[in-house]
Amino acid sequence: MQQLLLDIRPPAQPELARFVAGRNVELMAQLQAMLDGTATERMVYVWGAPGSGKSYLLAAWGHACQARGMTVDFTGQHAAQAVVADHVETWNEARQHAGFAAFNRVREAGGLWLAAGNAAPADLPVMPELQTRLGWGLVFQLHGLDDAEKRAALAQHAQTLGFRLEAQVTDYLLNHTARDMQNLLRVLEALDRFSLETRRPITLPLLRQLLLNQA
Repeated sequence: MQQLLLDIRPPAQPELARFVAGRNVELMAQLQAMLDGTATERMVYVWGAPGSGKSYLLAAWGHACQARGMTVDFTGQHAAQAVVADHVETWNEARQHAGFAAFNRVREAGGLWLAAGNAAPADLPVMPELQTRLGWGLVFQLHGLDDAEKRAALAQHAQTLGFRLEAQVTDYLLNHTARDMQNLLRVLEALDRFSLETRRPITLPLLRQLLLNQA
């Protein structure tokens, strides 16, 4: 049953503490200020390429809002104390109108709004009124991590799990698995579990066996 290691355990609930900021320090500071109630601007739009971590970040921030006792809408369609609106580029006409109305209600009520898409507001395939609203607040491009930042993040996470990550294991991870950070962290955690279950040290052969079992 070892081949089910990556499948039987769902990913942990997204957490802001697990999101590696990299070059996105200003964005992370803004999101934290929104959580703390100290932000001047309470409406934020984030855009970036697939795999840059937008969905994870939005989910983590929404859960952090819930942990602060706020009501949260994760659909971008209804007003709440905090609203998360993901994949806005995929919204059909009905969802665009609902999102437009929700944005207006949240802004009027002084609530928090965090939206994300694959392009800047002006380049989204949505109605002009929604483009304008999404660009009203702060707009950030979410920058993915470069390889050096990914290596540092993986080494740091390995330390939190209680082991030292060898460079050749990191190289193999980056060259033979999906390269988005959340997948890399999930594989690393699965490798740690596999090591404990097989009572073998974390080495390149162990990683190869784990990935082979998943094929």
